[in-house]
Amino acid sequence: MMRSEFEGQLKQLHEQLENMGGLCQEAMDWAVRALTEGDKTLAAKVPPLDARIDQLERDIEALCLKLLLKQQPVARDLRQVSAALKMITDMERIGDQCREIAEIIPFLAGCDRSGCQQVADMGRAAIAMVNGGVNAFIRGDLALARQVIAMDDGVDNYFSQIKADLIGRIAAHPEAGECALDLLMIAKYFERIGDHASNIAEWVDFSLTGDLPPEDGE
Repeated sequence: MMRSEFEGQLKQLHEQLENMGGLCQEAMDWAVRALTEGDKTLAAKVPPLDARIDQLERDIEALCLKLLLKQQPVARDLRQVSAALKMITDMERIGDQCREIAEIIPFLAGCDRSGCQQVADMGRAAIAMVNGGVNAFIRGDLALARQVIAMDDGVDNYFSQIKADLIGRIAAHPEAGECALDLLMIAKYFERIGDHASNIAEWVDFSLTGDLPPEDGE
């Protein structure tokens, strides 16, 4: 009976994580669309999603603690619950960073938008990482988790190129410096989102193999 109850709660955990990941992806989608279209009404859709992500973090944390305290999970189950607790921290930060991006969008009104497309492409690459990391957990897919970790290099490369381009733009057109810095900040948030997605995938790897992720500065 207890095992059946545990499996039911573990299924609920997977569903809630999938919902939280879906909200992160939706928040990122709106942020990228707002950037691409220069539309602050689209950007305004992001903060309510961040609030829902925050609430789900609290709900999932409570469920994980219930599983740990009442169900006495075996080793692999324990790793899944422990990984979920780590993953929701990264997803909550993704929601925060999407909100930060959305708050910058109105300041780009009237700016030269020639650099927005490349930053939006970087955002889409980060979205793919987040989606892949959550799906890897839901499916128990180690290969997908490791693919997501490898994708972080691509997002980092985007950031390096965008940073170089924007620094060049500031040097050539100092009057456009404020707009270029706003775009650079958005790119930096997408780079951080890629790092969080990589963290999620590393915790999936841990849940399946028992190998702890390497220490990092995030």
